Amino acid sequence: MRLTAPRIQPVRDEELTPDQKEQLEPFGGRVLNIFRTLVREPKAMRGFMGWGNYILSRRNGLPAREREIVILRIGYLCKSGYEWTQHVPIGERSGLTRDEIERIKQGADAPGWSEADQALLRAADELHHDQFITDATWALLGKHFDQKQQMDVVFTAGQYTQVSMMLNSFGVQLDEGQTLDPDLKGF
Repeated sequence: MRLTAPRIQPVRDEELTPDQKEQLEPFGGRVLNIFRTLVREPKAMRGFMGWGNYILSRRNGLPAREREIVILRIGYLCKSGYEWTQHVPIGERSGLTRDEIERIKQGADAPGWSEADQALLRAADELHHDQFITDATWALLGKHFDQKQQMDVVFTAGQYTQVSMMLNSFGVQLDEGQTLDPDLKGF
């Protein structure tokens, strides 16, 4: 975690305005710190949630496992302990093994990746480092993913770069019961 305390405090239940309550209502009982923080600005959260819901829905052309490869790689590259911690179990539910999740940290050159998985990891790396996918990586993606899926790789990486920037800068802390991955301590 980059910060040991929030810069922007999550909203407590007793502080919620009617607009904030409306924004958090779909989450039911347990509301994660990310949403308790973002709801400080309910109009911004409303817009953010629209795009985020696309990325995490079946409207995103990437299968859930492949989407989580991109999300986890971006979260790791952005040194976002909160993002990584939230998406590890989502990745597992989406079909990633514990070993694969650990190898995401190493990137496309770690042994054991399929060519399609390597393409996703390389695309995430290139987008993170240069905000551009090279022709070689684009062609490799095209061997395994259709045009919509290629676009959704970029959309997903962009969304989770933004999420990581918010989490890191706002100092969103892990939710109760979560443990930070040791490889993300000290960032």
